[in-house]
Amino acid sequence: MQVRVQVNGTVHQVDVASDDTLLTVLRDVLDLTGTKYGCGEGQCGACTVLADGQAIKSCQAKAAQYQGRAITTIEGLARGERLHPVQEAFLEHEALQCGFCTPGMIMSAVALLAATPHPSEAQIVAAMDRNHNMCRCCVYPRIVAAIRTAGQRLSAHGSRGESEVARARR
Repeated sequence: MQVRVQVNGTVHQVDVASDDTLLTVLRDVLDLTGTKYGCGEGQCGACTVLADGQAIKSCQAKAAQYQGRAITTIEGLARGERLHPVQEAFLEHEALQCGFCTPGMIMSAVALLAATPHPSEAQIVAAMDRNHNMCRCCVYPRIVAAIRTAGQRLSAHGSRGESEVARARR
């Protein structure tokens, strides 16, 4: 079947089978490999992307169900050479080691900061737990610090996280 998906602001017409996941379309059809295949069961968060600004597990999402919705992947956050503030904060705080979980963590953080601009440490931990974002390298304290820093910067300079959500809803 033909499905029309909007990914990172670009509309794509793709052929999908009824059981194809959004992750499969992103990685195998659109060649957007920043979104990772982890467990395939929605329990690790490596495949997290935004759908209309909400964090979803693309390994569990059927591609056909996301027709007409705005999908944002890790590749869609930066503007040219300018990284998104969450990406910058992750680098600054060295909130990654192997980097495999990082795209999913960042996407969950962007969604969190759009909904809760000044999250407490407990709110950050709860949101990452709720989204099942796992880091096998266990740099969780650095991840929390990066998200707090990004939230402060987004609030101080006008929240680009909120504009990502607003742009996705258009």
